[in-house]
Amino acid sequence: MEATSTLKRTPLYDLHVELGGKMVEFAGYALAVYYPGGIMKEHLHTRAAAGLFDVSHMGQRQLVGPDHATTAKALEALTPGDIVGLGAGRMRYTMLLNPDGGMVDDLMVTRTAEDGRLGLVFNGARKMVDDAYVRARLPRAVELLPFEDRALLALQGPKAAAALGRHCPQAEALSFMTASSASFDGIACHISRSGYTGEDGFEISVHAAEAQRVARALLAEPEVLPIGLGARDSLRLEAGLCLYGHDIDETTSPVEANLVWTIAKRRKIDRDFPAAPKIMGQLFDGAPRRRVGLRLSGRAPAREGADIASRDGQIVGRVTSGGFSPSLNAPIAMGYVPPAFAEDGCELDIMVRGKALAAQVAALPFVPNRYKR
Repeated sequence: MEATSTLKRTPLYDLHVELGGKMVEFAGYALAVYYPGGIMKEHLHTRAAAGLFDVSHMGQRQLVGPDHATTAKALEALTPGDIVGLGAGRMRYTMLLNPDGGMVDDLMVTRTAEDGRLGLVFNGARKMVDDAYVRARLPRAVELLPFEDRALLALQGPKAAAALGRHCPQAEALSFMTASSASFDGIACHISRSGYTGEDGFEISVHAAEAQRVARALLAEPEVLPIGLGARDSLRLEAGLCLYGHDIDETTSPVEANLVWTIAKRRKIDRDFPAAPKIMGQLFDGAPRRRVGLRLSGRAPAREGADIASRDGQIVGRVTSGGFSPSLNAPIAMGYVPPAFAEDGCELDIMVRGKALAAQVAALPFVPNRYKR
């Protein structure tokens, strides 16, 4: 769908148009799905060098309260992560859980190194839902505040550190899932070593008025190209990462989604997170379904919604994400199947336009992660 004047625009909208970005609607915003070089080029360039993504549609928030412990405990009442134990300058991936154990959203939580406050990043399509959900459940002393007038850029790829380091030397000292306030060519920003491509990389939060200056400086580096939504999706699929509303939603538990690692050991012992009896029961007794990776034979990709069948023709699951992997030069997918069909190497069929395409359950990620530990 073409972008129209009714859609929201990020601070980088004019730059996307200038660069020839194909603008489409995503989460209520006009965003570039690709640039003139195309999705394949953008994907492979990010894996080989560095790609710059505009993710300003995401919901940047702060959780504030009378003290750090009160604020952390308020968020722990909604998530299964260890927020109380989150150190200064550290980040954590977690999710908001509903009373049935489903995910309202997945999010990133950062304990700022400077003042110890909690920064949250919600998915763009869910931020209004998340705001209402969280605020309705916070104690009176704790507030959820938006980060007004902020842009968010992601610089991803094996050469991201070199490119960013020329403008912000302290960024290179960060390790995966750490963050710090920083200066980019004299511009105040907040930088984390994180991202959603499976590559080493950074996310840069900066005042909206300075976003174009930062983006143009990075795009002037020889390693960096602008990357659109199309390659962002294929990169995260190769990395085995979930997309909210597709691979996870309010009906999906962390156990079903193969995200048990997000449930902190202390939280498992105390069983003090939403729907803990149900989720812990799935952990010990098994969930009715599991998210798996799928490698398809041939060249035809399977898309979201395709049925997954056993070799005797029984429909056993559904594809939630699928496409062609530029890195592997082969089609890949993720989906949910019962435990009996979830072991690596299990042979299945995926139904595409009435044809059964042979597939095998494969370990995730499809492409090894290259985070800087």
